[in-house]
Amino acid sequence: MKIYISHIQWLFYSGDIYDHQSLVKVIKQVDIVISSVNHEHISDQYKILAAIKEVGNIKRFFPSEFGNDVDRNHGVNEGKLVFDTKAKFRRAIEDEGIPHTYVVANFLTRHFLPTKSQLNDTTFPLDTVIILGDGNTKAIFNTEESVAAFTIRTIDDPRTLNKILYLRPSTNTLSYNDLVSLWEKKTNNNLKRIYIPEKQVLKMIQESPYPVNMGLAICLAAYVNGDHTNYEIDPSTGVEASELYPDVKYITLDQYFEENHDRTPFYLNWLLSLNKEQHFN
Repeated sequence: MKIYISHIQWLFYSGDIYDHQSLVKVIKQVDIVISSVNHEHISDQYKILAAIKEVGNIKRFFPSEFGNDVDRNHGVNEGKLVFDTKAKFRRAIEDEGIPHTYVVANFLTRHFLPTKSQLNDTTFPLDTVIILGDGNTKAIFNTEESVAAFTIRTIDDPRTLNKILYLRPSTNTLSYNDLVSLWEKKTNNNLKRIYIPEKQVLKMIQESPYPVNMGLAICLAAYVNGDHTNYEIDPSTGVEASELYPDVKYITLDQYFEENHDRTPFYLNWLLSLNKEQHFN
């Protein structure tokens, strides 16, 4: 099937990640491979890697990351398992000598800023927002559209070859307290803030079922341990996207809330509502 967008020709080929020969056939027809498998299928990417190795013509491979820098994590429980699985796959890519770029996008807005309709079943009142730690540790949010725009710019850029592309725009780097304040300003609301100390979060992670434990572990890494912002980018291994491509018009959080009135800072309210037995003051 051929689809034409503007003057660019897009070709779509069908392949099966569980059928090696069909995967090889598809990969022979492309130069760039961008994987977007979800966290439950990260290990299936070894099948993609095997096909890429057999074909031998891929100019750049983007494994499915688009979250934290998995080599710089303080994950626990299910969160640590996801981070470690991705880190192990990085080493496999490097060991095979496959040209690559790792995209570290941190938090994606569509997932971590739920809509009001997603909150219909939440057991926590929406005049209250749940915050991990003291709410002052900075995290980073990016829209999926911005991540896509920056990723596409890197595909033939030698400056990003075999490096990590970090999406760390200053306008989208803020604490949870700041995130809530921004939303309050945009919506003329005032929320009661409930802070959960790290010790209690760790207990909740141990006692909660999947996927609540994983969501809490990933949020703990960012909002309490500061895994989005607690390090400087090493220029020998990484580059920052908004500095490398200043012409890319990424979406700021201020713009995002302005243009998406149904988006909210109630991710933790929603997540903890999945655990029907969770109660705290």
